Amino acid sequence: MFLINELITLLAANLILSQALGISTIFIAAGSKKNLIGTACVITLFTTVGSAAAYAVDSMLPYDMKDLRLLLYTLVTGAMYVLLLTAAYFLCRGKYTDFRKYIHVSAFNCAVMGTLFTINERAVMDSSLFSLGEYVSAGFEAGIGFIIAALILTAAYRKLNSSKVPASFRGFPAMLVYLGIISMAVYSLK
Repeated sequence: MFLINELITLLAANLILSQALGISTIFIAAGSKKNLIGTACVITLFTTVGSAAAYAVDSMLPYDMKDLRLLLYTLVTGAMYVLLLTAAYFLCRGKYTDFRKYIHVSAFNCAVMGTLFTINERAVMDSSLFSLGEYVSAGFEAGIGFIIAALILTAAYRKLNSSKVPASFRGFPAMLVYLGIISMAVYSLK
């Protein structure tokens, strides 16, 4: 059930924040199989490693200073961003320009930050979940949830952007309706 909740959360967060920011990672990922694989792998990496870093932040941060969590999570994600870009530059020089776009799109995605806060909230509610293994496991599950969400969108992406859909409804509006229907179907499984 956690995976279903994460799927719904990731879809909603990506749609809400992407409209405000003008960029939708999940739509970019759904546009082509190459983008889907690259984006999904990098987001899964960020959510998994970021969850381990979030565990370190949460275990060192006193409860009365919990307001600093957003700043620290952002700093951790920024450090991971720089490290991954540096590693990609030195390890994959030939494919660096192709690979860096996935890092740029994925690093500060709402899926990554949302995962860190969701894991923290779950650990606060249930102290048995406050362990490194639980954090990393939940981060990996969130990455898999993103992959599933992107696959669901990929299944309908071309049809919802085809000429058979009225021009005023094509693209983002059609995707919102489609995601609403899919979300209701998945929510009914709960």
